[in-house]
Amino acid sequence: MQPAPDPHCVTRTFLAMGTVVSLTVAFPHDTARDEAADRISAASRVIEADFEALERRFSLYRADSEASDVARGVLRLAHASPEMRECYVEAVTWRRLTHGAFTAERPDGVLDLSGLVKGRAIAEAGSSLAALGLHDWCLNAGGDVLVSGTPAPSSARAGNSSHAERPWLAGIVDPADRRTLLGAYPLCGAPEVPGRTTAGRRLALATSGSAERGDHIWAVGCGRPEFAQVSVAGPDIVTADVLATAIVAGGREMLDLAAAEWDVDVLAVMREGELLATPGFRAPRAA
Repeated sequence: MQPAPDPHCVTRTFLAMGTVVSLTVAFPHDTARDEAADRISAASRVIEADFEALERRFSLYRADSEASDVARGVLRLAHASPEMRECYVEAVTWRRLTHGAFTAERPDGVLDLSGLVKGRAIAEAGSSLAALGLHDWCLNAGGDVLVSGTPAPSSARAGNSSHAERPWLAGIVDPADRRTLLGAYPLCGAPEVPGRTTAGRRLALATSGSAERGDHIWAVGCGRPEFAQVSVAGPDIVTADVLATAIVAGGREMLDLAAAEWDVDVLAVMREGELLATPGFRAPRAA
């Protein structure tokens, strides 16, 4: 039997939240090129609007944002929008779950919800892509990655078991040399198979640390974080993003807590270059 032609992937990028957002969609081999280009262009406009709406409300770099009004004391949190208050409640919940390692209050007392907002933006963009009928895609926002489906949709839909769950590969940058990668982690968002467990499925990978934005995460006790970078792979992007930030802030104790309490894999880079990894990063994962 002749193998099916390879699917084709189309990518669009835009700037949001101070970083580059990249959307790659895999289309079956029988999709016309013009149709693929039109669909990804429309999808890119939708998710760019998703990011812009959240940035307009939550960015502390925009003087006209609601978050800036709260930070200046012009607007009390109790009188803020339902979206702002909901995000704050979620941040407080994460602070409790991480024993204070993740917090929305900066050392100077300013409320900063950015540790939640990018993950939320990626998650909302994923929902928009699904609503647009796109099922096989990879969304990367400054190294935080969420996937759906597979980069080989035609093989998966044809029922070819050898390719049905071919993963997307998310690269992890070396914080000591951003031109190189520490490795590539497989993320698989292929459709669920009846009778097969979804435990351990990894749809998202988030990386926090000083490689891209310098030392912007404050450690528990306000010291310098012991990890230069932490990557967390998990079932959803908000959990992965929050825990990556919490582990940078909370160090080894928080790494141990995350590994024990959440279904995640963790790769932590010490400032001296030593790597600490949970078993999921030390051994190849089955696709």
